[in-house]
Amino acid sequence: MKDSIAEFLQHLKYERNVSPHTLRNYTSDLGQFSDFLFRVEKRGDIRPEDIDHRTIREWMASLYGDHKKTSIARKLASLRTFFQFLVREGKLDANPAKMVATPRIERKLPNHLSMEDAVRFVETPDITTDLGRRDRAILEFLYATGIRVGELVGIDLNDVDLRERTVRVLGKRNKERIVPFGEPALQALMHYMQEARPAFIAMLPESERSEKALFLHRRGGRLTTRSVGRMIDKYIKQCADIHAISPHSLRHTFATHLLDNGADLRDIQELLGHARLSSTQIYTQVSMEKMIDVYTKAHPKA
Repeated sequence: MKDSIAEFLQHLKYERNVSPHTLRNYTSDLGQFSDFLFRVEKRGDIRPEDIDHRTIREWMASLYGDHKKTSIARKLASLRTFFQFLVREGKLDANPAKMVATPRIERKLPNHLSMEDAVRFVETPDITTDLGRRDRAILEFLYATGIRVGELVGIDLNDVDLRERTVRVLGKRNKERIVPFGEPALQALMHYMQEARPAFIAMLPESERSEKALFLHRRGGRLTTRSVGRMIDKYIKQCADIHAISPHSLRHTFATHLLDNGADLRDIQELLGHARLSSTQIYTQVSMEKMIDVYTKAHPKA
């Protein structure tokens, strides 16, 4: 079993080129399942073909109480993908995880900001400092494009076309897309690139100044998703009445505001890089709830 898991993880890393975050999740989920098998069977030589849907159900049952339904559903999805890989490789005849139902999960509506709060939040950084100029450019860029933070930190200088106001983004499964951005994001980006970025690059020795990343930390290296998350948390604290948002909330805000202002759902799907329209359709419910709220407050007979 452990050899099969190791082979699958190598497949994910080198053939499917999944993100480090996704790879960590698969490693954790399959490692937990393997540990469960060892505890139940009291032996370490269990083969994938020895596992049936009843064993998987037992494992899922053992997770309730300590894990959220969303987490359990993800772990089941990891198992399904793993066993499907073994089926494709000819090592299994059928996928036992397909016979196990996914836990029923109430779909939470995406957390987003109002237009006024979004503008106020994006304009929070102090643009008289180099870090403030960088942070303002990042927040403007996230709100203007709706890209994921992982996509943002992966952007190189040559991915940005300042004349056309577009950025080339490498999304999930290495799917490339072109996303436009507006004048405020362009101005914030140019101020950062002209004034702050050279100061960050100067922190690197000349022999190491081949860094092509667009967004850098103060020592001149490429920013990480964790750094962006900490930066956003810092500005949340400065906005006393803005709570419970995350880097991903700006992506939700981008999509919701486009939909509220008449954008076509298919166009939003393309901009967000969603593989399925169903992933984008959640924003229609956000807009519907807002419309109902407005109606309830404004109509005398509501």
